[in-house]
Amino acid sequence: MNKKKLFSLLMACTMAVTLLAGCGGGSGSSASAPAAPAGSASAPSAAAFKLGATGPLTGGAAIYGNAAKNGAQIAVDEINAAGGAVQFELQYQDDTHDAEKAVNAYNKLKDWGMQISLGSVTSKPCEATAAETYADRIFALTPSASATAVTEGKDNMFQMCFMDPNQGSASAQYISEKGLGSKIAIIWKNDDVYSKGIHDTFTAKAAEMGLEIVSDTTFADGNDTDFSVQLSDAQSNGADLVFLPMYYQPASLIFAQAASMSYAPTWFGVDGMDGILTMEGFDPALAEGVILLTPFNADSTDSRTQAFVAEYQKRFGEIPNQFAADAYDCVYAYKQALEAAGATADMTAEQLCGLMIQQFTTMTFDGLTGDGMTWDANGQVSKSPKGMIIQNGAYVGLD
Repeated sequence: MNKKKLFSLLMACTMAVTLLAGCGGGSGSSASAPAAPAGSASAPSAAAFKLGATGPLTGGAAIYGNAAKNGAQIAVDEINAAGGAVQFELQYQDDTHDAEKAVNAYNKLKDWGMQISLGSVTSKPCEATAAETYADRIFALTPSASATAVTEGKDNMFQMCFMDPNQGSASAQYISEKGLGSKIAIIWKNDDVYSKGIHDTFTAKAAEMGLEIVSDTTFADGNDTDFSVQLSDAQSNGADLVFLPMYYQPASLIFAQAASMSYAPTWFGVDGMDGILTMEGFDPALAEGVILLTPFNADSTDSRTQAFVAEYQKRFGEIPNQFAADAYDCVYAYKQALEAAGATADMTAEQLCGLMIQQFTTMTFDGLTGDGMTWDANGQVSKSPKGMIIQNGAYVGLD
């Protein structure tokens, strides 16, 4: 064979190999992994567990979703920087507080290869994604979806936040024990599982504690901008404390409209109220004196909380709320459980699911939102709430 023919033959072989490589040819090749969703800021130093979540990153409930995402990201970055055996890759998808969009977002995370989940941030979307994680055997630990339906009948769905029934009964007990009001009014949202769940257990516990409920009024989507009827009923019946089991958006309107009526009862809210001070366009003075139960106190003097608050302020320019702290705790609880189980990042989601169920139903966890936390077989967390009051535009501990 002459040199010219030999050169041509070598060039042809080289082109064939190149084409095969470019097409992913060969019987043992694998397709490219799906593109990772937006939102990752961590850089794991070793094989990482893929941790996914959905939440409202845009829209009316975005304060909650972004707080949870931010808190979780800080925890992931701290853990990855430490370089231990457990590393995380965190991905959040926007569900805009919509159940159907949450399922679509969940499917993107599943295609990405999610192994463990932070569920969804708010209750209704989390009910939808919890059904998916249950069917797919992906363990989920939500920071803040508190409805009972989130975990009901699902052995692999757990909560870092208080259940709605616990918030309702704890609020009634706290009001009674602290003597905060003698005549109670309730304004609640009847088409929201979060609000209804808290309302129902509050009224049951209030009866048990001997609290007098003088007004019990409601609203729904479409009539959630004018609260004059509800406020007039509370005022005319002499309510000196108004209980608001709702998110901060309608509460902000209630505070403004009550002020215009010169009605100034004691206001008592729940964890959905957290975030009102950073709501765009809201006058924090309207929330002066509002009391709520929350497991997190950003003013705490313990070093861990102070470090978290300082880092959150440095990154995001604001004080972290309970949702951020709960999500931060979720990631560290996962770290503890994965380490104790001897889990490795090459395990399947189903393998990890079994290990996490075993760990979370037997372990004790200390976090920003409580010491000595435990979970029962229904995924419900046991920890103590703290009373907070808004003073001079900031949360101040009552206990």
